[in-house]
Amino acid sequence: MSEAQRYCREKYTDLATVDSMEVVELLNNMAGQYIQSAWIGLHDDRDAWKWSMSDPSFYEPGETEFRPWGDNRPVNGHNEQCAFFHSSRKWYDKDCNIRLWVYCFDVKGPSVTFVLIESRMTWIEAQSYCREHHTDLASVRNPAENQQIDELWSGGGQYSAWIGLYRDSWKWSDGSNSSFKYWKVNEPNYVGLKVCVAAAFDNSGKWEDLDCGLEKPFICYGPVPVSMQVIKVRVEKPNGVDLNYPAFLDAMLVEVKKNLRAQGLDDNVQLAWRKQPDGQVFQEEEEEEKKTDEF
Repeated sequence: MSEAQRYCREKYTDLATVDSMEVVELLNNMAGQYIQSAWIGLHDDRDAWKWSMSDPSFYEPGETEFRPWGDNRPVNGHNEQCAFFHSSRKWYDKDCNIRLWVYCFDVKGPSVTFVLIESRMTWIEAQSYCREHHTDLASVRNPAENQQIDELWSGGGQYSAWIGLYRDSWKWSDGSNSSFKYWKVNEPNYVGLKVCVAAAFDNSGKWEDLDCGLEKPFICYGPVPVSMQVIKVRVEKPNGVDLNYPAFLDAMLVEVKKNLRAQGLDDNVQLAWRKQPDGQVFQEEEEEEKKTDEF
C-alpha cells in the first residue's frame, strides 16, 4: 500500500477517498468485470496518540510526546484506543468502553490542578464529565506531573484511572475526515498487520482490512478538471448608478448566480467579473460599433 500511496501522490493527488455511496457506485462502475480487490486510502493509524486537551500553547517542546508506558505497551490493537494511569505510575492502553476512575484537571493560566474522580466511567463519559465540571481529561506532560497525580490517591493498593490520551484509528491517506464506512460482513477483523483497506469488487466494492505489504491494484484520484466560460452581458444603466461600483457588481453576481442555479447550475461553479484593460468591468457602448461587456 505504501508503494500505491507514493505512486498516487506523484502522478495524481492521492489514494482514493470513499466518502459516500455515490463514490462506491462510481468505483463499482469503473471496475466493470474486475472481481478482485484494490487498495483505497483508508488505513488504521495505530500509533496516532494525542491529548484530549489539544491547545498547542499548553505544551512545552516534547511534552505532547511524554509516554511512560508499562511493559510491552502500548498494545495498539484496534480496541485499545484510550490510555489510563496505573498506580505503578505506568500507562496502559485499553478499550475505551471499560469503566475506570478518572483524572480531570483545571487549568487557569500557568496553574494546573489535578483531580481524581473516584467514580467509574467510560473514556467518553469521563471526557464529557471533565469538560463540564473542570477543564478537560488530564494531560500529563512530564515526570513531575506523573508523580503529582499518583499522590492524589492515599487509599493504598492498586488502582487505574483514565487520562486524556487517546488515538484516532481509521484515517484517510489524504487527511479527509469522513466517517463513512462500507465494510464487508465480519470486517474489519483487526488481525496482525491487517491495517490497510481494499475495496472488494467481487462484493459490491465493500471493504476488507489486509496486510499492508500485499501487492494489489489500487485506485488513485486526481483534481477535478476545471473549465472556464465567458458570458457577455449588456446592461441598461439605471439613472444615477455607477455600474462599476463594487457593491453593485457584487449584487449583480448574486442575482446572476440565482438565475443560473434555477437552471441547474452546480453550486461549485464560481462567477467573477472580467475586467477590461482599463480596470473597469462595464464600458459604454458606441453607436456605430456595439461593444458588449464580459464577466
